[in-house]
Amino acid sequence: MLGRVSLCSRANIRLTSALGCLTSRQKHTLPDLPYDYGALEPHINAEIMQLHHSKHHAAYVNNLNIAEEKYAEALAKGDLTAQVSLQPAIKFNGGGHINHTIFWTNLSPNGGGQPQGELLEAIKRDFGSFDKLKEKLAALSAGVQGSGWGWLGYNKDANRLQLASCSNQDPLQGTTGLIPLLGIDVWEHAYYLQYKNVRPDYLKAIWNVINWENVAERYRSSKK
Repeated sequence: MLGRVSLCSRANIRLTSALGCLTSRQKHTLPDLPYDYGALEPHINAEIMQLHHSKHHAAYVNNLNIAEEKYAEALAKGDLTAQVSLQPAIKFNGGGHINHTIFWTNLSPNGGGQPQGELLEAIKRDFGSFDKLKEKLAALSAGVQGSGWGWLGYNKDANRLQLASCSNQDPLQGTTGLIPLLGIDVWEHAYYLQYKNVRPDYLKAIWNVINWENVAERYRSSKK
């Protein structure tokens, strides 16, 4: 009897502790855009930006919080099956939150042109020229089947820039190990209202709003 009481007490302590952490956990929140919804026009119109940010990204944040709450409850109960079943939702919605948080800062109404300094030299070293980087990243992004992302990342082990594509909302670093510098969202909700099914037109226009200062800062930080 004492053993049973002890086991039950320990289980209740674990449950109480886990639920306490759950209630005190700071929930993920939708980041504000650093510019107005219409600031990227004519390259990305206000309707796309409003829906993309306030609906799609907001849904990832909300669903991530729900999935994490359920995961904490399953963890407290020792329900491994439930924990495993929730991991795809955490990966999908967590990746969506990570990717879009980067994406908004990768864009700017004062963007365009080309990078300068250390980042430009690294681009020339690893791709031959800035134009070749644009060509390769656009082709990679256009070739994503279905939904996903095209990325310029930093390979810390090799000390070089590298391109990669990710399906759906798979986060770059979590799935490839590359540190994300510049992401291009090629889900249809990122461009369809303006560019219909012509993804290459969107990929051509987006270079006019790339925030190279942000990309360069990410590159500098990734090398530390």
